[in-house]
Amino acid sequence: MAHVVVVGASVAGLKLAQNLRTEGFDGAITLVDAETDPLYDKPPLSKAYLSGETSVEEIALSTRESLSASGIATRFGVAAAALDPAGRNITLADGVQLSFDILVIATGARARRTPWATVPGVHVLRTRDDADRLRTELVADRHMAVIGAGFIGAEAAATALTVGMHVTIIEPLDAPMGRAMNTEVGGIFADKHREHGAELRFGVSVEDVAPTGSRLRLALTDGSAFEADTVLLGIGAVVNTEWLESSGITLDNGVVCDARLAAVGVSDVYAVGDVARFTNDRHPDSVRLEHWTSAVDQGILVAHNIVHPTEPHTYEPVEYVWSDQYDWKIQIVGRTGSGNWTTIGAPADDRFAVVYGQNGHPVQGAVIVNWPRALIDARRSCASGTATETLVERLHTLLDTANAMP
Repeated sequence: MAHVVVVGASVAGLKLAQNLRTEGFDGAITLVDAETDPLYDKPPLSKAYLSGETSVEEIALSTRESLSASGIATRFGVAAAALDPAGRNITLADGVQLSFDILVIATGARARRTPWATVPGVHVLRTRDDADRLRTELVADRHMAVIGAGFIGAEAAATALTVGMHVTIIEPLDAPMGRAMNTEVGGIFADKHREHGAELRFGVSVEDVAPTGSRLRLALTDGSAFEADTVLLGIGAVVNTEWLESSGITLDNGVVCDARLAAVGVSDVYAVGDVARFTNDRHPDSVRLEHWTSAVDQGILVAHNIVHPTEPHTYEPVEYVWSDQYDWKIQIVGRTGSGNWTTIGAPADDRFAVVYGQNGHPVQGAVIVNWPRALIDARRSCASGTATETLVERLHTLLDTANAMP
């Protein structure tokens, strides 16, 4: 009986294990994770769970009992330490060895840290434990400094402002989420943060964070300094591949895979989620996608490929990620951030879209705010290669029709 070992039980690994059963796999499945309780959803950690609006039970993805009922064994609370692909076994941190016929690497990524990340009062936000620790700091009228204005930093800042904190956001780029959207479009979201009371320090970095009495002093690269009660680091992620370094697996800021998400150079090893770096027709240059929807879709695809190896699917996604900030539901489709973009609607109306791409060329991607029908059209257009100007015209018509309704 074949044995599939999945290392990593967050959403990608969990969905893969569950979908092996859906696809008809009747062999043994073992799900391994370093966390003692990894079966929870991560997007709420910077939003509703962080604020206390959502409970532990509401972010649960599954339970050990449910997995056991499906014949999925679990080894939680122990990390994978080494891999021997030729011998088809992994060694866990407690010395136990697990043999496998097929291995799926789903170890994800961890929060990037700095030399002062261990200073009391400095937090990261990647796990439920991280969110629990940070939640104790969210007290009205206290001051939180957020270092990094990517999605996690921007979401956590919005959450903190909503509960009545004072927030300063420090970002070396000139706008929040600037890498994902470009500086000009990111400026729309900077204005939203300002409207809600955030102090923005853009184009500057943090040189040092040090305790001063009961507070923390942040020294910036422009020579200025200020004090805060707590600090959140949101400066990116580091893939969890150290345990693979002596295995012979090809690594390049992730596990290098082909379009089937099979690890290159070895047999019967796959990777899914944040740790998977892949190529396909849409991405001839390898890419990793740190998105919830990508993790789910990859788990489903690899489950199919394991059960149906002669009829493999290739991973050719239209990227999709969302972010909730204040009363804005921000949804991003395809590849965004280029210098060619068009805005449909007005941010002041709390419903708008930004379409990326050149006229006469297929649309590259879109940012949609509070506009579900525009999102549907944008996703279809990115998937079908619709011309940029065609999508722009349709969204203008859609907006005009909506505005004309009584």
